[in-house]
Amino acid sequence: MSESSRNAVLARIRQGLAAGPAQLPPRPDFAAPVHPPLGNADPVVAFAESFQRVGGEFYYCESLPHLAVQLAGFRQRQQVGIPFVWEPELQALLYKAGVAFRADETEFIEHADLSLTSCEALVARTGSVLVSGATGSGRRLSIYPDQHLVLARPSQVVAEIGDALQVMQTRYGAQPPSMVSLTTGPSRTADIEKTLVLGAHGPRRIALFLLEDDAELLSA
Repeated sequence: MSESSRNAVLARIRQGLAAGPAQLPPRPDFAAPVHPPLGNADPVVAFAESFQRVGGEFYYCESLPHLAVQLAGFRQRQQVGIPFVWEPELQALLYKAGVAFRADETEFIEHADLSLTSCEALVARTGSVLVSGATGSGRRLSIYPDQHLVLARPSQVVAEIGDALQVMQTRYGAQPPSMVSLTTGPSRTADIEKTLVLGAHGPRRIALFLLEDDAELLSA
């Protein structure tokens, strides 16, 4: 290094030292929310918008007859058979609505083109469906079939993922389910040559039927 270059470097160092230590960055407010407010003040509407944005199909059902019509229309459009339904509560609800279903595992591997399960919670922020292995559907019914239907209620909608996890904590305490899955849209990947493929690791289609909390009373 030449003398002039050395003097220039030392001059910049002296100038920096004379200015004193650098200011500390502002202290973050850990109590402040991470995300901005939801785009819609109604969390149910916000969920429906987010769910459709990530590729899900959303169907609103005001009563059990309406649910039956919506399910029949979906099956006709997709040209699929009756769904596998293993949860006793869902079976009783569908029976009351007059909807046919497969209640056991007969020919499940060969004909698992459609399933219908419940869920633990719905996340408005991300349009995600939180399912677990604690229900009668177990681990397989939300993962193995080609198309996954979910029956949920407006009261199950929460704003954030953290709220959904709090629901699980309250419901199961120190004995959480062995499997918890946060499903956001249909299964998809673009790992191979950046070509989007649906159904890579799970159902290639997910549809949610949101049944009003008082639908049974409205249908009476």
